[in-house]
Amino acid sequence: MVVVVIAASPVGARSGRPESSPRQVLVIVSAGVVLASLDLFIVNVALPRIARDLGTANLSQLSWILNGYAIVYAALLVFFGRLSDRYRRDLGFLLGVAVFTAASAACAASTSIGMLVAFRLLQAAGAALLTPTSLGLVLAAYPAERRHGAVRAWTATGGVAAALGPVVGGLLVAASWRWVFLVNVPVGLAALVVGVRRLPHLAGHHTPRPDALGVVLATAGVAGLTLGLAQGGDWGWASAPTVASLAGAAVLLGAFVVHCRFSRNPLIDLTLFASQSFSGASLVALFFSAAFGAMLLSIVLWLQGQWGWSALRAGLALAPGPLMVPLMSFVVAGRVIARYGAATAITAGSVSFSAGVAWWALAIGTHPNYVSGVLGGMILTGIGVGLTLPTMMATASSTLPPQSFATGSAVVNMIRQTGLALGVAVLVAVLGRTQHGVGGLNAFRHGWWVIAAIAAAGIGPALVFLRPDRRHPGAPPAASRAA
Repeated sequence: MVVVVIAASPVGARSGRPESSPRQVLVIVSAGVVLASLDLFIVNVALPRIARDLGTANLSQLSWILNGYAIVYAALLVFFGRLSDRYRRDLGFLLGVAVFTAASAACAASTSIGMLVAFRLLQAAGAALLTPTSLGLVLAAYPAERRHGAVRAWTATGGVAAALGPVVGGLLVAASWRWVFLVNVPVGLAALVVGVRRLPHLAGHHTPRPDALGVVLATAGVAGLTLGLAQGGDWGWASAPTVASLAGAAVLLGAFVVHCRFSRNPLIDLTLFASQSFSGASLVALFFSAAFGAMLLSIVLWLQGQWGWSALRAGLALAPGPLMVPLMSFVVAGRVIARYGAATAITAGSVSFSAGVAWWALAIGTHPNYVSGVLGGMILTGIGVGLTLPTMMATASSTLPPQSFATGSAVVNMIRQTGLALGVAVLVAVLGRTQHGVGGLNAFRHGWWVIAAIAAAGIGPALVFLRPDRRHPGAPPAASRAA
């Protein structure tokens, strides 16, 4: 497929489009990834301004600005990924960017919380479409031996954007919360214009249409799971809505697995998990994403809620962490993987991330001291993200068969989004009704130790499933090569 569609790329010539290099494809789709990833966290710091301007102090309503996006995004990823494998990925990507961009403009123009939440759900649908199609385009554009590096670049771009969310949000909120959404519009329009002209036609595979029952079970199950995790702190973990949401999700997802096992046309081919690389990286994704989401929220809550810093000051304080991500991903991770394997890179990154969060637990005090209390932890967590996140995603994606590029990547991204929701839920449960002063510090310290433990838990799956061939240290596990 790679030779026919991209490498020899007579497709671009036949379609009248200029021939595009793999690097150009990567740059174009990365713009879409920036949009989807940035919006996962950029809105957090704008909530106080949104509440004031739209005249509400109802926290449950405000929470849906964040949680509604996360729920719809996670729930639709696999369904849209399956569609993307069947139909043209370039058109799917462009449609996703168009929906996301239009919804961003509508969010900026919203005059009520209800309008804003509705357009955030539309934003999430666009993000869920552009994410698997973008990675599918990248995987098809590069030959097999270069996919690992390309996916690391794709993931690092998204990781930097997500980590920069509070930073960019703090800068934009200083002008107006509406700029948090308006900033997406020029990026989205540029991606559309360049994408229409430069993205190659990438035809889908002759796969059956997604089975309706599988779609319903997966979408409803993931939506119920993320709903229960996201709202559990507000509803109460023992409340009827939370228990019903999580229990219902467990039943639906269990039924979905059984359906995939016996269906002639499963939404997810369970043989994907026969690959050690895919299974191991998926487990790492769950643990590391949970720690990543909790880490970002915890430090923002601490700086703004406990130290009383403004959104702008708090955002700038986080900047050293995201700056480490591209350095580690593009300069260090590739060399570590080539010499020692993916398991070593993920282990080193997880250790660094855990050490950064533990730094905060040991060094932060009630009196603001950025250099000794926060800076070291930001740098260490940034190193951890740069080593772990791109390596994990590249390891999971680089062995996918061509007919499952978008679906397989959507599965891993769904696991990542579920992990983010799980991490936030765990943090909220640990913090409880946080007090100020010593009581608040103790609660956050407990939270940071829990986050460090979650990140460290991902080391086990990496060492078990992603160990390289001893004869060839840089090679992936034998099972993944066979896949």
